[in-house]
Amino acid sequence: MITLHIFNQLSHEEARARLLPCVAIPGWADELVRGRPYPSRGALFRAAHACAQTWDENALTLALRAHPRIGEKPAGVQAEAAFSRQEQGAVNDRDALLAQALREGNARYEARFGRVFLIRAKGRSGEDILQALDARLKNSDAQEVQAALAQLREITLLRLEGVVSE
Repeated sequence: MITLHIFNQLSHEEARARLLPCVAIPGWADELVRGRPYPSRGALFRAAHACAQTWDENALTLALRAHPRIGEKPAGVQAEAAFSRQEQGAVNDRDALLAQALREGNARYEARFGRVFLIRAKGRSGEDILQALDARLKNSDAQEVQAALAQLREITLLRLEGVVSE
């Protein structure tokens, strides 16, 4: 984590590299970096939220390349993998029935919508996630794009909290 003061002083490339693990949408990171200096962390977060409101299905597709399936702990040392491991910490992968239900739900979701199921896992149990997955399978395609984008925005802003401090 770096302070806002340091973030404001980094080179464009260094600041961008700090933001990209929050979401794999380079345009979002570039826009935030161009908006520096931010007078407060709140201003940075308002800008981050505003930038995320422009995301569409193409942005969702791009971002999902860096997201593992729910219930699958990503390996690797990249910041994105570390974020995902932390976020999915409450998903009990030692519960065989839950793990199987999540695998089956993921498969149904991917068959239905053609992409991985995305949800803010932080603060949710595996059972909560499974319940949300089942509910979202009833969405229309358009509803699900919006639901997934809302989750992506939540994930991104939570990750940003772990990148830049006051």
